[in-house]
Amino acid sequence: MPLGGLQHYTIEPSDLERTKNFYCDVLGLENGERPPLGFPGYWLYSGGTATVHLMGTRKPREGIVVRGTEKKYEDTGRLDHIAFAASDVDGVRKRLQSRGVKFRESIVPRTGDTQFFLYDPDGLGTNAKRLPGDHAQTKR
Repeated sequence: MPLGGLQHYTIEPSDLERTKNFYCDVLGLENGERPPLGFPGYWLYSGGTATVHLMGTRKPREGIVVRGTEKKYEDTGRLDHIAFAASDVDGVRKRLQSRGVKFRESIVPRTGDTQFFLYDPDGLGTNAKRLPGDHAQTKR
């Protein structure tokens, strides 16, 4: 199960609007379509791809680690997770299970994409996501 290219990265900035303005105004990314995920944020596009995801404050819930409500970042903010494209949903699930890796599987609202969330040994969130248009089996 080789991984594909880097799909996007997600930042939980100390100031959501200022960060969006920087990526759009300074770097030229475009603010675009984002599924209704239940918390504030933006998906910023480059060449038609949502390359940078910005997350506002989330409420704690099952399977979601919220690292405090008081944001006190003095420099770059906190990198939340990196995401990789995955074409074989069943293969990813089986690989994680066979290695005893704890993960959370979810379906993205509206798009129906399957995502697997897990953490690396240092606690950095990692995500494997089936890309739109991939019709690999998605049995649970």
